[in-house]
Amino acid sequence: MSQITIQCRLVASPGTRQQLWTLMAERNTPLINALIEQISQHPEFEIWRRKGKISSTLVAQLCKSLKTEVRFNGQPARFYTSAEHAADYIFKSWLAIQKQLQQRLDGKLRWLEMLKSDEELAQAGEVELNVIRDRASAILSQLQPTTPNDESPSHTKKKGKQIKKKVASTDRSLVSQLFDRYRDSKQVLERCAIAFLLKNGCKIPQDNEDPQKFAQQRRKAEIQVKRLQEQIESRIPHGRDLTGASWLNTLETATQTVPKDNAEAKRWQNRLLTNPSVLPFPLIFETNEDLVWKRNAKGRLCIHFNGLSDYTFAIYCDNRQLHWFQRFLEDQETKRSSKNQHSSGLFTLRSARLAWQVGEGKGNPWDVHQLTLYCTIDTRLWTAEGTEQVRQEKAAEVAKKITQMESKGDLLATQQVYVKRLNSTLTRINTPFDRPSKPLYQGQSHIVVGLSLGLEKPATVAVWNADTNQVLAQYGIRQLLGENYRLFTRRRTEQLKTAHQRHKAQKREAPKQLGESELGQYVDRLLAKSIVTIAKTFKSGSIAVPKLGNIREIVEAEIKAKAEEKCPGFVEGQRKYAKQYRTSVHRWSYGRLIESIRSQATKLGIVIEEAKQPLTGKLEEKAKEVAIAAYQARA
Repeated sequence: MSQITIQCRLVASPGTRQQLWTLMAERNTPLINALIEQISQHPEFEIWRRKGKISSTLVAQLCKSLKTEVRFNGQPARFYTSAEHAADYIFKSWLAIQKQLQQRLDGKLRWLEMLKSDEELAQAGEVELNVIRDRASAILSQLQPTTPNDESPSHTKKKGKQIKKKVASTDRSLVSQLFDRYRDSKQVLERCAIAFLLKNGCKIPQDNEDPQKFAQQRRKAEIQVKRLQEQIESRIPHGRDLTGASWLNTLETATQTVPKDNAEAKRWQNRLLTNPSVLPFPLIFETNEDLVWKRNAKGRLCIHFNGLSDYTFAIYCDNRQLHWFQRFLEDQETKRSSKNQHSSGLFTLRSARLAWQVGEGKGNPWDVHQLTLYCTIDTRLWTAEGTEQVRQEKAAEVAKKITQMESKGDLLATQQVYVKRLNSTLTRINTPFDRPSKPLYQGQSHIVVGLSLGLEKPATVAVWNADTNQVLAQYGIRQLLGENYRLFTRRRTEQLKTAHQRHKAQKREAPKQLGESELGQYVDRLLAKSIVTIAKTFKSGSIAVPKLGNIREIVEAEIKAKAEEKCPGFVEGQRKYAKQYRTSVHRWSYGRLIESIRSQATKLGIVIEEAKQPLTGKLEEKAKEVAIAAYQARA
């Protein structure tokens, strides 16, 4: 995607701000709350949760029925549409998370069903344990024919390390193969052998099973299942209670009623410890023509919205983003002067959100809080070459719809009107905008910049050439930041200081809301800029970043490897060192770093790919593996 989001502050008279606040807080937000409640109580809600999606048509129908109620009357039509979009977005994102959690839960339940002791496996297979061992050894040799034991003992130490790394990198694929084979197999003996392999880490153990360790292993799996079930059951979307009535009701209930169980007491505690919302839901404008741009008598750029055309807001933004807002005005003026011969589908502005930001001080909420406009833009539409690229995509899409409609033969009156409208849209799309020329970035698809994430070193980069299978360059955190590396060390010091202050506050039960500077965000932007510059230097077609889904495993694997290196063979020493290491080196905001890279790469048209980062190996090798995995995933 080549879309980014910019923002600006909106300034208006107190009366305008009060009117907008009244509509958003007293009409629109309660409507969204009612929509969320009706959707969560719908008879088909459990079906939607399993499927991971909800019908947008149903949300529109529920909103249409609520519009007739007196408490939601008096809103512009765009506000009702915004409420539909808000409820739809909330549940789409929530259901996507629920689907992921359900898939993880299903996998854990399957694993718990497979996880049996050696004695139970022997009883299920109606054979001796030695038979299961032999079958497991045969399966392992089929899936992994070459092992370190097959190599000659005369290999050097360096060669041995390479073999060890190769085996470690194939462990995960071996697990996947075993799970797939277990699912497809119908033979009880083979299933028992596969379960035997999986619970022993894809190896044939030499010693007999320790009942205590197996009990711990099974208990760990049961705890994971229980946690996932609790997450699925407890995460139901709820609205914004601007009046605080829900918090007060919970407080009254907690003080006058004895909870039924620990779960109910925990829910009450969570509600009471959560600060109530003070801002209404934002207004969502999916159509760029809902925003009308103009200049006032003083020449300042202003805006008003369809449905609120009587109220005008002045634009206050950073100079670095001013040219985008000026372009929004130019696009609309071009369309007006040509008498609608241009298409709004090629406007630089794609969509917008109008929201309130929390302010400080006392007084009326519309005076304390600030109005902010978030605009999503397509960076390709800044230049003539990028606009032509988008025009071709949209023209092909509209032409495909016309062809599909015409292939149906005799069309109804409504279908003929639809085809006529599509032809008109196609004509307007083919009318070019007058925009500056700038050659598009042309990267080479076989050159990939791989990124690896670490605990001590947040970012490491490797530039990999797929044609020659060679690493062209490698960059650590020092090389990426250069003379700005001191900012990284300062940020680490800030993290330690803040953690210490938070610990002292917890001991004396003082408020723990400790603010932090934005130095970490600035360092992320410097890293992103350096990585994108490297991609430009090597004419890379894409940047491969790790998937954040297994970031916990990545960090824990690094801590464990560090502990084993410092305290080899001493388990208790490794545990203590790992605990001390976690305290001394705090995690980086990896999501923020990747988002910074994505934002800067998108402006140039560099593709962002995702791949899983290996758990073992050096950071440079992990960066290379991420690049290779992303390149191979294209097929």
